[in-house]
Amino acid sequence: MTAQSPQAIDALAGISGSYDVILCDVWGVIHNGRDAYPEAVAALEEARDAGKAVILVTNAPRLAHEVEEMLVRVIGAPRSAWDRLVTSGDVTRGLIAEGPRRVFHLGPDRDLGIYEGLDAELVEEFEAQAVVCTGLFDDETESPDDYADMLRRLRARDLPFICANPDIVVERGDRLIWCAGALARDYAQLGGRTLIAGKPHAPIYDAALAAAGEVLGREVKTSKVLAIGDGVLTDIKGAAGYGIDSLFVTHGIHASEYASAAGVDAGKLAAFLGGHGLVPLATMPRLR
Repeated sequence: MTAQSPQAIDALAGISGSYDVILCDVWGVIHNGRDAYPEAVAALEEARDAGKAVILVTNAPRLAHEVEEMLVRVIGAPRSAWDRLVTSGDVTRGLIAEGPRRVFHLGPDRDLGIYEGLDAELVEEFEAQAVVCTGLFDDETESPDDYADMLRRLRARDLPFICANPDIVVERGDRLIWCAGALARDYAQLGGRTLIAGKPHAPIYDAALAAAGEVLGREVKTSKVLAIGDGVLTDIKGAAGYGIDSLFVTHGIHASEYASAAGVDAGKLAAFLGGHGLVPLATMPRLR
C-alpha cells in the first residue's frame, strides 16, 4: 500500500480487530440528514458487541443530549449503536465561556441550547463583542454569499468569530447544505479572528478519548483508536493531526470528486487524497 493508495475494504470488521475505540462521524456516515443507514448502524453495533467503545463525534453545534434525541426519534438510529456522543457544540461552550459576554448569535434558533447554563447575553449585531456562529439562519434557502456584507461589518469591528460547526457542507437527503464552517472560512479570508474547537481541532478529540476511557475504564492509547468519517478536511485531517488511524467513507460529501460509472475511480480518489496530503488507513464506499 502506497501513500496514494489506502487499503480498500468491504467491511469495518476487516480492519477494526486491533482497535479498542471507534470514533465515528455522524452526518454522512450513519445517516444522510433524514434517514439512518442500516448497514452502518449494524457495523457499530457489531463493534460494541466485540468489546470496543464506540464514540460518535460530530460537528453538530448542539448539545449531546439534543443530538442523541434527534438521532433516535427523528433519524431512527437505535441507541444500541454507540456508547457516548461528543459534539462540537459541547466543546465550543468552553470558547463561549472564555470569551466576551455580549454575543451575537449567527444561526437558527434550534441551536440556542448551546448557551444553556452559560453567562452569555445574546444581543443584536451592533451591540455584540463576539459572534457565535452555529450555521446560516436558513440553510434551506441561503448560501454564504448572502452573508458577505454582514461578515465585512463584523470584520470591520474585529469581532472574534466562534464557529460551533467547522463543517463546510453536509448531506441532507440528496443535497448538500451549507454549514457554519463556510462562514468561518469566509471570515478568515477577510482577516478575521476565528476560534474553532470541533473537528479537525484537538479539543473535540480530547473529549472523545476521555469519554472512551470512561467507557472502557482505562486510559486509551491513540494507537488503539480508529476514526471513521466522510470529511477529508474535518474527519481525516483531524485524525491525522491527532495521530490516529482513519477510515475514509467515500460516498459522502466529496463523492463528486472521484465518481465513476463503477462507483469510485481509484486514480481520481488517489489524486484527491494526495492533493490534500492525507493518507487514511483504508477506504470504503459506505460504512458496513
